[in-house]
Amino acid sequence: MKRITLIVALIVLTLGAPKPAAAQSRYIVRSTGGLSSVLNLCNLLKCQVQGALDGPVGQTFLVTSTNNLLDNLVNGAITLVQSLLGIVSVEADRLLPIPQAPLPSIPSGLYDNAPVNYYGVVAWHGYVVQPAAQIIRLQDAQNGFRIGGSGIVAVIDTGVDVNHPVLSAVLIPGYDFTRKQPGASEWLDVSGLPNGSTYTGTQQPGYVQQSTAAVLDQSTAAVLDDKNYTAFGHGTMTSGLIHLVAPRAKILPLKAFSSDGTGNLSNIIAALYYAVQQHANVVNMSFDIPAFSPALNQAAAYANKAGVVLVAAAGNGSTSAPVYPAALNSYVVGIASTTNWDSRSSFSNYGSRDVWIGAPGENIVSTFPGGTYASASGTSFSSPIIAGTVSLILSAKQQTVNQSQAASALSHGRTLTPDLNHGRLDVYQAVSAWVNGSGSTSGSGSCSLLCW
Repeated sequence: MKRITLIVALIVLTLGAPKPAAAQSRYIVRSTGGLSSVLNLCNLLKCQVQGALDGPVGQTFLVTSTNNLLDNLVNGAITLVQSLLGIVSVEADRLLPIPQAPLPSIPSGLYDNAPVNYYGVVAWHGYVVQPAAQIIRLQDAQNGFRIGGSGIVAVIDTGVDVNHPVLSAVLIPGYDFTRKQPGASEWLDVSGLPNGSTYTGTQQPGYVQQSTAAVLDQSTAAVLDDKNYTAFGHGTMTSGLIHLVAPRAKILPLKAFSSDGTGNLSNIIAALYYAVQQHANVVNMSFDIPAFSPALNQAAAYANKAGVVLVAAAGNGSTSAPVYPAALNSYVVGIASTTNWDSRSSFSNYGSRDVWIGAPGENIVSTFPGGTYASASGTSFSSPIIAGTVSLILSAKQQTVNQSQAASALSHGRTLTPDLNHGRLDVYQAVSAWVNGSGSTSGSGSCSLLCW
């Protein structure tokens, strides 16, 4: 009782009289004392605990409040109270954007719709043999080591078209953190469109967003050319690139962003914990945050300790300033974008804080909702190419690969400029480095050769 009285007295002395109630605010609270510690804090500061973000770990919580008392904890004003209650950190939950990048032109791959058999599914020729795949020597690695990827690659993004014919067989049930429900369909964000619209063979490529060209019918394109759909298809595209590189990998879609391209930091953190607890081997994060987050850092450390490889986009700001999670370089492999002529993309971030290695990220062709395809540019689309490569590395010897081992293998790229650290990805060299570094002379994956 004396301890509680002391805490209340400290709060009164530090904060003074309560200020008028404000609109509800969201906070991410980490505590060594678990739920009871956070409940004690909220009993004192009149906040509400909405639930754990880290599942059974029970140390990171989403808290809401209609007053501004928790702002003082965010600003570090009452550190003694934090210590007494076991509170490690309090940070404001933030609404974050998925980065956008310009699309200079519609690539020829969006016109190349000749059907090919790609690991048991019919896909567009322009998707399978696009320049990016050739530049990174993808088929050399797949065929030379007889690998097609393995394990689970989680994708924290806008969701996915669960019925896309190229992806449906490799998707496993995901979770929608924006709605707090099972499933991760991008279509739930869209009104006025039939769920699962399909390509009829008559449409032509056209711009449907500022940075994306997709093959859609005229009415669908008109609906999606709206600020509410600036990121629609983003998750299906990143998933499609993972599948292009590692067609035997399972993909776990985790929807933390809405179709307008925004997502709460708390949902991202919850998705990362969920990915680890669902036994993902790799997590792709095609987004960036401008400021350090203690809770995100802790989630990345948790994943790292569990042996999960984290891959993140380095951002499209053409700067060397740190962005997160890419700049959490003890736990995360940060990925820059390169051109088809092996230079850094003009929009791509650079420098060793954000970038471990680069991968093609301009005019990339990938799957798009409605059973069709789209093209876009950005580090968002370089990152899943690396995530897929980690899955290939995993399948080369059918044994676990941790963050350090994956980063070491990936570092065997083509040297470009110092601001890209280890240069541009070479998939064959990455897999070879892993196989030979472990004393083996050949891959042992069970994947069949590519058939046309």
